[in-house]
Amino acid sequence: MLQEESDLSLVIAQIVQKLKGSNLYAQLERQAWASLQRPEIKLESLKEDIKRFFKTSGWQKKLQNAVYSELSVFPLPSHPAAPPEHLKEPLVYMRKAQGSWEKRILKSLNSMCTELSIPLARKRPLGEQKELLSKWNEMGTDEPDLSLFRPVYAPKDFLEFQDSFGLNPSSSESERHPRIELFVELGLTTGQLGIDDSTQVPPELFENEHVRIGQKVLAEQDSAAAQQYVRQGSPTALRAELWALILNISSQPEDILYYEQLKTNVIQHDLLVDSLIYKDVKLTASNDDYYFVFEDYLYQVLLCFSRDTSVLSHFAYNSASPPKSYIRGKLGIEEYAVFYPPNGVIPFHGFSMYVAPLCFLYHEPSKLYQIFREMYVRFFFRLHSISSHPSGIVSLCLLFETLLQTYLPQLFYHLREIGAQPLRISFKWMVRAFSGYLATDQLLLLWDRILGYNSLEILAVLAAAVFAFRAVNLMEVTSLAAAEAVLADISTLKVMPLLQIFLFATVT
Repeated sequence: MLQEESDLSLVIAQIVQKLKGSNLYAQLERQAWASLQRPEIKLESLKEDIKRFFKTSGWQKKLQNAVYSELSVFPLPSHPAAPPEHLKEPLVYMRKAQGSWEKRILKSLNSMCTELSIPLARKRPLGEQKELLSKWNEMGTDEPDLSLFRPVYAPKDFLEFQDSFGLNPSSSESERHPRIELFVELGLTTGQLGIDDSTQVPPELFENEHVRIGQKVLAEQDSAAAQQYVRQGSPTALRAELWALILNISSQPEDILYYEQLKTNVIQHDLLVDSLIYKDVKLTASNDDYYFVFEDYLYQVLLCFSRDTSVLSHFAYNSASPPKSYIRGKLGIEEYAVFYPPNGVIPFHGFSMYVAPLCFLYHEPSKLYQIFREMYVRFFFRLHSISSHPSGIVSLCLLFETLLQTYLPQLFYHLREIGAQPLRISFKWMVRAFSGYLATDQLLLLWDRILGYNSLEILAVLAAAVFAFRAVNLMEVTSLAAAEAVLADISTLKVMPLLQIFLFATVT
């Protein structure tokens, strides 16, 4: 009991500290001073009067949402005496694996620099700055020669590295019980958006009522209520606002200004990672039937993201560490080290697909940018770093294989026997949170549930559900290539019926 209380006070102290540096804190302070001028605020009941004023004026709700937002990303409290790296990752072998992986990425990036004789960063000449500024909204028309650039790594390389480090569970019986109970609200008796033939309530009746409740949730402006609500799916017309509320993003003038500053930084400085971003968008989103129209938005958001040093704060609870670069001739001398890229995130093949689906919801660049950044520091970073976190990619691989072994043992062992390890097929889906593999309306229904459950575990459940759905065909294949062919196109699948059948019909 005492330990729990000390853990709680530790969390409270850290959240207060974090909020003190925020824009909201400054606004609350201003409001508190301004409220002293109000006639209903009396000196003898000052504390209670100000509390009442904050409640009626809506500032209390804003503070609640900010605290809730911090709690959503906050790591579980570790023992105060534990070393700081335990906050990032308590398991030594996971830290070691992540460290080795980072060295490999850096080596790949540095060798590209050397081969191409390109600096990591340079100031753009004035003429180049003017040209980039003039075509900022149509960068997709630009066709730079990127033939010599290659992605630093692809999901396949990441999986092979985990295999070589012995992190993937395929050969061992897992002790971990699938966390199906987590998704009890997706049950057959609960109304869901994304299901066309519910036996309980006619879909149109459920949908009308669900929209009405959604409008009420938005009127209340309560992040926690919005998060609970989207577990049943977001109505298309309300989704953008609901996600912004869950992620506690309200687009203040200073947010727009911050985005403009990042844009200025892009205009003034050219980074090697810019070419990697260009190449990635050209290789992925530009060739996608759903996302090619958003090519310009993707460049804008990703180029600004690479310059955003506020992203570095998520490394406090990320097992990864931001890569460093040293000023020429000062290698290894810490005071000459800078984080590179400035946000600490080296993009990989498919990275732009984390942004692409959000372009359907947000058409104002700074809002789109904020939503993506928050989605990244809450969720997506876990898909390309090695950790023991339940939403981390290693745990998702383990959960996926456990589900297959437990509920589809014949299929699992058949695929293993013919050398078609299921994870070799599903890994790329999970690393990209299924972006680019599902139809966009289905992907957004899936991401509703990621936000609703504040967890990426649904990705592993869906991956197993896809295998279950195609099980009959998969039982007939005799090679990895044939298994891959059966699962090559999953764009016609409907997410919610698949999840429900797998969770509540298969799992009995």
